[in-house]
Amino acid sequence: MKIGIVSNLYPPEARGGAELVASRVADALYARGHEVFVLTTQPFDGVRSLFPRIRERTLEAVYRFFPLNVYSLYQDRPFPFPVRVLWHLIDLFSYTSRRAIRTIIRDEDPDVVITHNLKGIGVSIAREIQRQGVPHIHTLHDVQLSIPSGLLIAGEEQCWLNRSFLRRWYEAGVKREMGTPDLVLSPSQFLADFYRERGMFTDSRLEILPNPLPSGHRPAVPEKRSQMRTRFLYVGQLEPHKGIRLLFEALQAFGEEVELYIAGEGSLMQEVIEMSERDSRVTYHGFVPLEHLVALLEKTDAVVIPSICYENSPTVIYESYLIGAPVVAARIGGIPELVKDGETGRLFTAGSVEDLARALRDIHERRDFWWEQTMAIREHAKQYALDRYVQRLEELMGELGAGVKSSVIRF
Repeated sequence: MKIGIVSNLYPPEARGGAELVASRVADALYARGHEVFVLTTQPFDGVRSLFPRIRERTLEAVYRFFPLNVYSLYQDRPFPFPVRVLWHLIDLFSYTSRRAIRTIIRDEDPDVVITHNLKGIGVSIAREIQRQGVPHIHTLHDVQLSIPSGLLIAGEEQCWLNRSFLRRWYEAGVKREMGTPDLVLSPSQFLADFYRERGMFTDSRLEILPNPLPSGHRPAVPEKRSQMRTRFLYVGQLEPHKGIRLLFEALQAFGEEVELYIAGEGSLMQEVIEMSERDSRVTYHGFVPLEHLVALLEKTDAVVIPSICYENSPTVIYESYLIGAPVVAARIGGIPELVKDGETGRLFTAGSVEDLARALRDIHERRDFWWEQTMAIREHAKQYALDRYVQRLEELMGELGAGVKSSVIRF
């Protein structure tokens, strides 16, 4: 089977979990004998970059192009609100994006196309795939098809922008350009319910399929922890909505008996560096690729996800489970579907410094218990195995030729 994958970003360019999931699935499909190609973005590099070309071949052929817009997806600096509105408008109806996917479908003739995050590569790609008569599977990753920023912050659900005509207008445009995918995959029940309540994908089949674990060998469990202090690890974007400042506040409830490792990049990077210089308990590692992240996880007592935004299915949870490390995470969005409080980690009230400190203290004071949970956590993780995910995906692709029902199916 020839399978096309569309993602706004694709490794080595990766900012979050969505592009990592797209890459893992593409590699696994290739390994199972399928022919796979990828369409993704690149920064502007002259007129030629407006047209998709194969820029590299890993396991799959990777086409890259620049979707013509007022600025690039790769530009992180803030732009004035009117400029951002214009960017989202162009991205929603992008002609260059429709032309790109139309050209790729003509040249590659895929049996199915799987889309991931489309913000920044062109939402209208979805309807063009359907217009070309190719079976279309869309994978949800966050709330960006309803809220352009992709961020829904706890306590700000009813803010003026979320209740404004701008959001309703945007959603109406998204519904039109997303069309009716044959199948919509949601890693969490939370995200599936979120979109159904907003009136989206009501005529598409919707399946709950949790994200897959990274592939690779799970290291052996050492006989005992090597460090004396309880070590917490934060992995992710260094942005306000990820709750890193909340974590720093909670850390003040402890003395020298704990330490915090931080891995990631973002707008708060300088603030994190300064914190690591002031507080000897804090160590900043910068951006850490997966192979090096595993080494950090092996020496960690717990991973912390202090988000104040509604998360869907954070990939770091899966990575932690692969090692057998418990997760301390905010009780928000799809996180409670992955973290079993008291068994695979501890949940706390999003935005509460006191409740986060309580959860961290539980890990610290019961280190032996959580150490003994390592194998149970690993066993729990088996349900998210990449092979199992891809096998189910193959089954679903095989069913697309038959009738599809507009119903939610749990996996």
